[in-house]
Amino acid sequence: MATVEQQIKEAEGIEANPLVEGLERLPVHPTTLVIFGATGDLAHRKLLPAIYNLAHEGALPERFNLIGVSRSDLSDEDFQQQARESIAEFSRRTPDDTVLDSLVGRMRYVSGSFDDASMYDRLRKATEEFDREAEMAFNRLFYLSTAPSFFPVIAEALGEHGLAHHDEADVRLVVEKPFGTDLDSALELNRRILSVFDENQVFRIDHYLGKETVQNMLVLRFANMIFEPLWNRSYVDNVQITAAEDIGIGSRAGYYDKSGALRDLIQNHLLQLLMILTMESPVSFSANEVRDEKVKVLHAVPPPSVETVPDMAVRAQYAAGATGGQDVPGYLEEEGVPDDSRTETFAAVRLHINNWRWAGVPFYLRHGKRLARKGTEIAVTLKPVPHLAFQQERSVGVEPNQLILAVQPNEGVSLSLVAKIPGARMSVRPVNMEFLYGTSFMSQSPEAYERLILDTMRGDATLFARNDEVEAAWAICDPILEAWQKDTAPLPQYSAGSQGPEEASRLLEPGHRWRAI
Repeated sequence: MATVEQQIKEAEGIEANPLVEGLERLPVHPTTLVIFGATGDLAHRKLLPAIYNLAHEGALPERFNLIGVSRSDLSDEDFQQQARESIAEFSRRTPDDTVLDSLVGRMRYVSGSFDDASMYDRLRKATEEFDREAEMAFNRLFYLSTAPSFFPVIAEALGEHGLAHHDEADVRLVVEKPFGTDLDSALELNRRILSVFDENQVFRIDHYLGKETVQNMLVLRFANMIFEPLWNRSYVDNVQITAAEDIGIGSRAGYYDKSGALRDLIQNHLLQLLMILTMESPVSFSANEVRDEKVKVLHAVPPPSVETVPDMAVRAQYAAGATGGQDVPGYLEEEGVPDDSRTETFAAVRLHINNWRWAGVPFYLRHGKRLARKGTEIAVTLKPVPHLAFQQERSVGVEPNQLILAVQPNEGVSLSLVAKIPGARMSVRPVNMEFLYGTSFMSQSPEAYERLILDTMRGDATLFARNDEVEAAWAICDPILEAWQKDTAPLPQYSAGSQGPEEASRLLEPGHRWRAI
């Protein structure tokens, strides 16, 4: 039977899009969401707008409450007004007054520092008041949108005040990145959090995994027979995973100078993309089955030794240059950056996966700031054809086939093929077959945080990192960080607005070249 929406479209003469069928909303248990750091930048720009858009779509549970927690001394009304302003400024759609009023009306605010015992007593009282009003126990979802130093403090305080478990409801903890700054700190953070919460209660969030293209990688690979026979060392020549940004560090010098490009993106986001791209098919798409296969990938990546790091990793800093037609300063001239900083704003690594499927295939991962343009993509380059029997005079040339998965800003997939140029001569050039989400599904892709917040409320951990994934990723990156810390040679530079440092080319194996950014 046709849905109401389909009947309306048929009555209006609008052709149905078959690709949107099957996108039913799954029920979500009534939930009270508690955001620690609710007045911070992440909540302001991402979390509150994402929650509004879920409400607009009708995806939130029928009964939903939100409690903001922060040190600022605000009333409920003050916090509600801040939420309205955040949603008005950053929502991907214009807010509907009726939806917004209903959502904001269920928001409360608890002030206090995160190490203040009395604050957790007030928080408990606020959650129990919602339960009493509804005459039911709401699931509890605690979202840590704070500085990383507060992650273990809040987790342990929730345990001490009896908020980590509930006899009649599910309790979950959402932890933002960075999850540690090296392997030792990640192990310690896991130890402290898991001394209070069970692993199945903990959701380590990586917003890249909420992007449609990232999730679609699993569908492309395991639901299309055309790709699976080619997805191995016999046909894949190399893979490049690029996350390029055209902006500098802005006002984040305090955080970024202690982090750098490797910690900021490669250790988490790009290694997550690598795992999803190369994992074996799970027995089922349950959370643990998927994550079992993901972590096997990292276990198959030989961690470098400090001595071999110069052969497989490159770092650099951006110098003054021009982006968007404007002159911009170099990293060392940015406000708040020490004059002698050796923090990398560009990092590239070459990894190998020593298993049956991928042995011998190089994987190139790179991330940098102040590059030529903004974009995140995965480029899977197939091996060249072994023989060309036709003339190529006046041809643009035969290039190996490439499958490009664009993660941002425009999500989609393209496949490059070689085709004959019209005319009497046998001249050829590459052409692209493209699939864009906005075109195929006639709708805007939801923000990554919308999908991930909804999954936390449903208790689906498929798109979240497990503790062993985090630790395996740090085991690969730790030797690189150690080698760079010991290195006293001048740091390579690249001009802002460029393709990155020339030194990155030495990571490439013979016949390979970086894709233009």
